[in-house]
Amino acid sequence: MADWDADSPQLRRNLASVAQAIRDSADRRDKPSRDLVREWHRQTMKGLAVPDTAYVGRFRGEPGAQVEVVIGAAEGVAYENVEAQLDEFERRMQAVVAALDAEYPAGAELDTDAVAAVAELAGWAHAEWVRIHPFVNGNGRTARMWANFLLQRFGLPPVMRLRPRPHGDYAAAGARAMAGDWGPTVALILRMLSALRPAPPG
Repeated sequence: MADWDADSPQLRRNLASVAQAIRDSADRRDKPSRDLVREWHRQTMKGLAVPDTAYVGRFRGEPGAQVEVVIGAAEGVAYENVEAQLDEFERRMQAVVAALDAEYPAGAELDTDAVAAVAELAGWAHAEWVRIHPFVNGNGRTARMWANFLLQRFGLPPVMRLRPRPHGDYAAAGARAMAGDWGPTVALILRMLSALRPAPPG
């Protein structure tokens, strides 16, 4: 059985399946929730060797996952605070999504301001997920899944590669995210979008 973080045929199959599930969910404009990301995490880890099966689909602080994490020189949120921070993460994301849904119905063409607003949301969600580090492992991938879900939900392409992680400024943006600064992640997403699609109408 391949390690959860090693490049393997099983992991590639898992990520392809998750990417399709994310696209389908985005196309339905599902409400973003912790239940969605739990399932993405479970699908990603399916058939792989993980440090502890209790970690799969569970947030830190839940039974079997009372674990602290360190990312480089930074620490993730203390496990006893993860639930409260996820409550706020979910509340804020759902509020912004609802506002964007009201302004930009499904199929609407996005102008420059709309693209910027969606990129801001996707960058914030990615960076906050990295800062909180809700899972024991696999947080970078699930952060990129959040970004891709939100982008696709509003008709934009999924610019965040799930595996291997993006190169360039991605690592530096992640380090800033650990300090609560999501600006570099937003800027990175906007650059990725501009490289893939023509400029939207003014």
